Amino acid sequence: MEVYQEIRGLIVFGTYPAGRPVTELELCERLGVSRTPVREALRRLESDGLVRPARRGVTVVELDTKALRDVYLMRASLEALTAELVARRQRDGELSPASLARLAEHADLADQATRQGDLVAGVRHNREFHRYVATLADNQAVLEALDRIWDQITVSTRASLSVPARPVLVDGEHRRLIEAITDGHPAEAAAHAREHVLATMSVLTEQGEET
Repeated sequence: MEVYQEIRGLIVFGTYPAGRPVTELELCERLGVSRTPVREALRRLESDGLVRPARRGVTVVELDTKALRDVYLMRASLEALTAELVARRQRDGELSPASLARLAEHADLADQATRQGDLVAGVRHNREFHRYVATLADNQAVLEALDRIWDQITVSTRASLSVPARPVLVDGEHRRLIEAITDGHPAEAAAHAREHVLATMSVLTEQGEET
């Protein structure tokens, strides 16, 4: 598990970017471990959709436009579900005020980092915001599925928040989602979550088709 998490971190956080070939020997030397745990970790990362077999090891996967659209459509459905579940829990009195305050704090940090031009921190805080919504939904199967999807998206779209108008729009979308959750409106929360993800998908896939 530890070797898997270390290699996953190297990929997700950009040390090994999309399209980068990586050999088992390189990883063994970098991590100071034998080939067996590295091989096992790479098999798991392949099943996660982060690497694909190559002639001398693996290559970090970069999603093409269709594949990116496909994972975003799945993400939109799953995040609509988590938003609905969280709003339902709020309506039923299962969430604490501290949980809602923490959700707003994640949104604040994402917005601040992005407006300051720190896109790396902005991406990280944005993911933490969405992951916290999924955590509050209290559905481990959905959370694990979203983690895999977010990893794939992060690797393939590292520059997504550099789109000039998108950071401001993202914060507004986050605030509407928080409001729907706080008011305990499941259908409204689901709609906001779905629209937010699909709006991001539209920007990214349009960029992919232009390049």
